[in-house]
This record gives sequence, C-alpha cells and structure tokens, in this order.
Amino acid sequence: MRIDFDPEQFDRQGFYRLLTASVVPRPIAWVSTISADGVANLAPHSFFNIACVAPPVLQFSAVGRKDSLRNVEETGQFVVNFAPEQLAEQINETATDFPRGVSEFDEVGVAAEPSLRVKPPRVAASPVAFECELHSTVRFGDSTVVFGRVVHAVVSQEVMTDGHPEIDKLKPLSRLGKDEWGTIGDVREISRIRHADWRGPGTRA
Repeated sequence: MRIDFDPEQFDRQGFYRLLTASVVPRPIAWVSTISADGVANLAPHSFFNIACVAPPVLQFSAVGRKDSLRNVEETGQFVVNFAPEQLAEQINETATDFPRGVSEFDEVGVAAEPSLRVKPPRVAASPVAFECELHSTVRFGDSTVVFGRVVHAVVSQEVMTDGHPEIDKLKPLSRLGKDEWGTIGDVREISRIRHADWRGPGTRA
C-alpha cells in the first residue's frame, strides 16, 4: 500500500521534508566564496552534483538568497570543497545564519588556504577542492541552480591510491532527512554489464 502526496496540497516546508528524506544520501558541496568587498564565506549545500564532464562543470542549488549565491553573482567564482566525515561539526557550524559580512572561516575557526586560479580561499583541511568559474545560473521558484566550470582541482596525496582518490580514505559526509547526516557505511563493488555479456537478470557471462 502506498500513500499519495500532491505537491499542490503541501506547504513548502512539508514537501521539503519529504524530498530531503527521500532523495538520500546527498553529497555536500562545502562552497567557499568571497564578496566584492573581500569577505570570505563558507557554507554547505546538499543539493549538489556533477553537471558535465567535458568541460567539467559542477552544480549546486542555493535555496533562497544566501551569501553563497550573492557572492558568486558578484565575483563569478567559487570553490567546492570536499566535505569529509572528520570535519562534520565544522561543516554543520558553517550552516549557521551569520549576518552578511561575517566570515564563517573566522567565526567557526576553519583554516583557509589560497586557491590557485580563483579568489575565494580553499578549506585547508579538505582533501579535495574544485576551483570554479561561474558558467551560468538558472532560477527555479525559491532556488537558484549555480553551474561552475572547474578551472583547477587539487587532491591530497593522503587520499590517493595509484593516482585515484579512495573512498575509504576520503570518508565522505552526506546529508539525509531532518537533522540526520550519513557516513560511508558498507561499500559494494558491482561492475557494469556490457550488452555483449548480457545473459539475463542476475547472470554474468
């Protein structure tokens, strides 16, 4: 038995809770930006994914008119910092609704490092960072999707094995419903099946 939900019959918060509890786990873009007057901002965004590979484009959705979006619109640049499990408390603290003009790096005590190709700083303790130039934005109701072309990437040697980032070393943090956060848990490796090898459901050549 299923329960039907009509989005038109829900208030915004009600359907938001349904969406965020069902579209899980969601990777976190820990986005650093800088305002036109030089104040660095840092905030987590869990509506985040890859938009394109060639050219490399990342996307995140800014819900409402928050500092991340304003800064990107002003400067055309941002950094997506990887959100690892060991920095969970700091990631959550940077979601605090500090007034505009207050730097989360300073308030939360997050160490920053200079980026190579863009002005917003990177999170020094984050194992991966993607420096981005704004490609475009698309507005949907109360949210704006931000597309950024990756112009530089940096990865810590400590999370690499044979030139590839390893999931058990990255230890990604994710967002779930309510105030729930997820960690990596068990990892299964299942290779994709080529049509030439297809022998029916549950079988391999």
